[in-house]
Amino acid sequence: MAVVVPDDVLQATRMTEDEIRQELAVALFQRDKLTLAQAAQLAGMDRLQFQHLLASRRIPVHYDIEDFEDDMAALRDAGRV
Repeated sequence: MAVVVPDDVLQATRMTEDEIRQELAVALFQRDKLTLAQAAQLAGMDRLQFQHLLASRRIPVHYDIEDFEDDMAALRDAGRV
């Protein structure tokens, strides 16, 4: 599913599509709607970059069992475990 952000909204916010995507990812991560991995993917960043973004905003990283399981699944899919 694609989300379309109208040009007038982008102009009103003075943000790029990438910035809007990052803001959405941060907001959903803060509300525990996305895991760190999911939020990073939505933001178009790797997890370390997304963690730096969170740190720059003083947003704590919560890493729980679900995050760990997502990481393990990603490693299995990549053939590293």
